[in-house]
Amino acid sequence: MFKRILIANRGEIAVRVIRACRELGIESVAVFSEADRAALHVRAADYAVAVGPPPARESYLNVERILAAAKATGAEAVHPGYGFFSENAGFARAVADAGMVFIGPPPTAIEKMGDKVEARKLMAAAGVPVVPGSPDTLETEDEVRAVAKKIGFPIMLKAAAGGGGKGMRLVDNEKDLASAVRTVASEAKSSFGDGRFYVEKFVNRPRHIEVQVFADQKGETVHVFERECSLQRRHQKVVEESPSPFITPEMRRAMGEVAVKAARAVNYVGAGTIEFLADADRNFYFLEMNTRIQVEHPVTEMVTGVDLVKAQIQVAAGLPLPFRQADLAQRGWAMECRIYAEDPAAGFAPAPGRIDTLRFPDGPGVRVDAGVYEGAEVSLYYDPMIAKLATWGRDRGEAIDRMRRALSECTIAGELTTNLAFHRWVVEQPRFLAGDFDTNFINEEYRPETLARGDDPVRLAALLAAAVTAQRGQNHAAAAPATSVVAANAGSVSVWKTLGRLDMLRR
Repeated sequence: MFKRILIANRGEIAVRVIRACRELGIESVAVFSEADRAALHVRAADYAVAVGPPPARESYLNVERILAAAKATGAEAVHPGYGFFSENAGFARAVADAGMVFIGPPPTAIEKMGDKVEARKLMAAAGVPVVPGSPDTLETEDEVRAVAKKIGFPIMLKAAAGGGGKGMRLVDNEKDLASAVRTVASEAKSSFGDGRFYVEKFVNRPRHIEVQVFADQKGETVHVFERECSLQRRHQKVVEESPSPFITPEMRRAMGEVAVKAARAVNYVGAGTIEFLADADRNFYFLEMNTRIQVEHPVTEMVTGVDLVKAQIQVAAGLPLPFRQADLAQRGWAMECRIYAEDPAAGFAPAPGRIDTLRFPDGPGVRVDAGVYEGAEVSLYYDPMIAKLATWGRDRGEAIDRMRRALSECTIAGELTTNLAFHRWVVEQPRFLAGDFDTNFINEEYRPETLARGDDPVRLAALLAAAVTAQRGQNHAAAAPATSVVAANAGSVSVWKTLGRLDMLRR
């Protein structure tokens, strides 16, 4: 087993990896930009090394500085987390060339699955169902038009090197084709340095369901069941759960078998995710493979009892998988809400800033993966995720009840805006409660005006405090005999008790 691992990442995933290292008796090395000098992952690690200015390309995406930090601290392996270098075959090779272990799949697997068009070809050859579309990358509007005439509108234009919801456009008809082609090509070039794109038939009212896979260096490959990821905004997930309320036991078995077949087709090693689109008739199609640990991995861990991050480290060290397919089962239900510093009323635009007040929920069946603390700054330089809030229950109803309770206990206030009110709205919606939703749910159901700011318990508490203060000032000015009693009673009320009472009123 490794003695020391460098985590080439930041935020909550860096903290998550540090915790896994500590449980395995491994020392951890954090890297940080100047903007993250006081970040939680820096405080949590055994060692920390500065790697450059705030822009990611000068720090977290600087190969030379990351490798220099690893060498200087004697790290034997590098864990990339998700994002940044996690799906970068060049970085994986650079780590190996520097005499260290990359905790992830082989570079060849990253390359094969990183190009979406090549991945589609490879999966089709392996007998994995793929969405009908262009057999190769396209470059012109005429090429797209020819494919569209063959498979029919609506279609999806997708960047060949895309990911994270970028470089994607739905085209409903031919008159919108020209502008969509220009937009996707431009976005693909600016976001990924690769302007190529391809076409897929649009799956109507799709469910986005992914299957966790895991393989060791001996070729043992398993699936760790599915996650439902259909609640999305701008093609990015915001709520995930496991099991999926949509699929049947037969479909679950079939998807698991296909996912294992897909992983074996690229000689995969470590943790990965096969993403599928499923239509209303429960036909499912390969979408892409994420060759890394996923943001939403906690829900899988909560329903299976498997520590996926520790297993990543063990497999990278050459140990066999700590479980076999027959050992794995889903128990109960788990769901996760991604808490971001963003403004749902402004199209979910990032709204970072300092956190002045922070209270995370706890209690039975609640898990919080966070990379912040009270007084920390959510930086404008990076993804504005604050935390992942996950709950577990014996069934879906209990998991939702616990999520509703946990969201009501969560308080984040300061110079930022969060999407907490949006999540509180989601867990009250009839379609969500019934499991009757797809990737169009947020576009169809959510309207900014539905989130009345007056329902925010933090804001209500602030207004109440201001009113009490104003009243105390008036009473003091009037020197009324009853002032001291009113002021004493108001001042003795706990802020958290006030918030609790306000939350009960809000319900």
